[in-house]
Amino acid sequence: MKLYSSSFDDTLPIAPTFCLCDIDSTESGQPVTFSANLNPALSWTDAPPQAQSFVLICYDETVPTSADDVNQFGREVPEDLPRADFFHWLLVDIPADRDQIAEGAFSKGVQEKGKSTKVPFGKTGLNDYTGWFAGDEAMAGEYFGYDGPCPPWNDSLIHTYHFKLYALDIAQCDLEKSFTGTQVRDAIAGHVLQETSLSCTYTLNPRLRE
Repeated sequence: MKLYSSSFDDTLPIAPTFCLCDIDSTESGQPVTFSANLNPALSWTDAPPQAQSFVLICYDETVPTSADDVNQFGREVPEDLPRADFFHWLLVDIPADRDQIAEGAFSKGVQEKGKSTKVPFGKTGLNDYTGWFAGDEAMAGEYFGYDGPCPPWNDSLIHTYHFKLYALDIAQCDLEKSFTGTQVRDAIAGHVLQETSLSCTYTLNPRLRE
């Protein structure tokens, strides 16, 4: 099984079009601004014939485990700080006859307080912006579906994002409505026939964009 994207090249930087945030080039005084936040196009071939459904997970493997230095002027998030996964997209129960996801079909723009569970196909879970925005009165809510990269603008590391597609031997995952990335991983354990992935990178640190 092979995964492809016409929106970005494997292992290379992804364009701001597919990200939640971009560097703010205006004179607003803010380091970053919201971006187009389109989901990238994905397609796949050579899936196992016995596959009954697919699952797509997108996550950042580079998220700081401490927020002490995150987005603080005059400081950088240390390179040697332990990192963790941050889920950007959970899509399960993708029908077995599907072999592509169109660019922008699942996300266009940033929706304050989060998107709904309504998607063109499959079933979508909560991404980790749900927790990230929990203390922000204007943004707090349940963030379902795809919301793209927005790493700390002062991180000393370039972030790496993985899009992983799994072919399963079950038609539906045993998950409640507001499921998380960890719950998806638990639900598909023992049901994966094949998996494939693409990765990309992104940074909002001007020093690392030079």
